Amino acid sequence: MVLTLHQQHNKDIAIKAENLQFYYGTFQALKNIQLEIEKNKITALIGPSGCGKSTFLRTINRMNDFIPESRTEGKIYLHNLEITNPNVDVVDLRKKVGMVFQQANPFPVSIYDNVAYGPRIHGRKDKAFLNQTVESCLRSAALWEEVKDDLHAPATSLSGGQQQRLVIARVLAIQPDVILMDEPTSALDPISTKKLESLILKLKEKFTIVIVTHNMQQAARISDQTAFFLNGEIVEYGTTQSIFSNPRHEKTKQYIMGEFG
Repeated sequence: MVLTLHQQHNKDIAIKAENLQFYYGTFQALKNIQLEIEKNKITALIGPSGCGKSTFLRTINRMNDFIPESRTEGKIYLHNLEITNPNVDVVDLRKKVGMVFQQANPFPVSIYDNVAYGPRIHGRKDKAFLNQTVESCLRSAALWEEVKDDLHAPATSLSGGQQQRLVIARVLAIQPDVILMDEPTSALDPISTKKLESLILKLKEKFTIVIVTHNMQQAARISDQTAFFLNGEIVEYGTTQSIFSNPRHEKTKQYIMGEFG
């Protein structure tokens, strides 16, 4: 039996991890993760390199399934559906949970075709619908005014910041519930970073956003909740204001103060 995703909302919790463990072969990368991520909030995952942030992010849309000899134990729920269940329709899951990577990865086709790609592979061929979707998603990604006269230009001709916003428009075109972002501004200049942060803040009105970042100032600026990962565990989780102004754990305080990481 294949399970599909339905809009069943459990209070305001979009994603819930229960006793989640993840292994690369014999190496345990995630240990007993317990986490509830609120709907229409920005949740930042912080911590030093190799602490499990990106691994956790990729368990949410089952991208780790591609890794040989890896395994997941425990459960993750998306709107009450247990997405770690092997019978879940993973294609359907990835439609509900979009992903934006560290390096912008536009397809080597036109700007228009990048945004239209998702609807097309899900069977939408109607030109009027695709035109409307492309414009709407590029507007939502704060890119329309910059590219509206060059929609058939190669996506690779855009600047790095524009490419990252194009990738977000491509994600929006599949109408996800959740957007995962793995260090989306780390390769961008300060001006492009500011634009993308403004966009992320606007997107939370419609989407639940989980972002991995090494930039403490960025986490403080844009996130509502912050989870501090260390050695595959969540040391502390709470409102961003409380984590940054009054951390309960000494390790959290040391990391935020830049004493390690």
